[in-house]
Amino acid sequence: MTSKQKQLNLKKQMAPYEKSDIKRSSTQLINTIVPFILLWFLAYKSLSISFLLTLCISVIAAGFLIRIFIIFHDCCHHSFFKNRTANKIVGTITGIMTMFPYHQWQHDHNVHHATSGNLDKRGTGDIWTLTVKEYQEATFATRAAYRIYRNPLIMFGLGPIYVFVIKNRFNRKNARKNERMNTYLTNAAIVGLYAIMCWAIGWEAFLMVQGPTFLISGAAGIWLFYVQHTFEDSYFEEDDKWEYVKAAVEGSSFYKLPKVLQWLTGNIGFHHIHHLSPRVPNYNLDDAHYNTAELQNVPTITLSTSLQSLRFRLWNEEVQSFTGYRTAKKAALIQKQNRAGKTASVKP
Repeated sequence: MTSKQKQLNLKKQMAPYEKSDIKRSSTQLINTIVPFILLWFLAYKSLSISFLLTLCISVIAAGFLIRIFIIFHDCCHHSFFKNRTANKIVGTITGIMTMFPYHQWQHDHNVHHATSGNLDKRGTGDIWTLTVKEYQEATFATRAAYRIYRNPLIMFGLGPIYVFVIKNRFNRKNARKNERMNTYLTNAAIVGLYAIMCWAIGWEAFLMVQGPTFLISGAAGIWLFYVQHTFEDSYFEEDDKWEYVKAAVEGSSFYKLPKVLQWLTGNIGFHHIHHLSPRVPNYNLDDAHYNTAELQNVPTITLSTSLQSLRFRLWNEEVQSFTGYRTAKKAALIQKQNRAGKTASVKP
């Protein structure tokens, strides 16, 4: 069996797990949205006791907000329900709760799936990643912007504010009418909902609860997306060598989380399965992984080992792995010295 045949066979093995279950989907909606609303209300009530207590409750509420985003995410892939209209309705509602316009994000995320790890098709729905060579040849302004962008304080601190509050509020260029209208609807619903909440409990109380919940969930969400594609031996290839299945299995990690975190993050740690087959609903991802022998040796990271990804800044095409700025700088100096040595050796 050839390599391509093995890849096609692996993708076919996902078919049994692609079927959504209305009972499980409905149960997940209830055990996710109801606790989130109750925790949000409890956090509000705790303001009269201690803001520290409010922060503690907000951390838990943020976990449930991430789980709501996973439902939104599944709806965008039409995997949460069999019915596309049901996916669109629930996706739009959960998108309002998480501040994401359904159709706009669906487009960008589908592009991400179709191009993940493709060096010639970067730029939509992904983390800005430069190769060592590109970084070395970039202007000072580009290198500075890149360093700022990938600084953890910027990416996980200001990143959620920029993406959720600013970027998500505007339509992309050449967006179709239904996509533009969905963005307008989402924006209007967010403004209306927030206005009602501010009127009901006061804007200070609203911000003291919603602010931490939003920032914590946003930072955690970006971290999950970042770490599952930024690990040492990830996968990046030029378009003519790029392969979808290899990009899914080798370029998306298995983030092995403790059971509680796995539940709160809707099994998204099984990211290799999700990229291999986006139609697998989140509650089937773990079964798809553990019941497929060929996937038992995929790139695996844990909470502790995932912290190493903070050192990975650039993709080194020569050794096919991520590296840091210092390593890239040393490599550039060595190359420069080697070139100087060769030049000197050919002089008469």
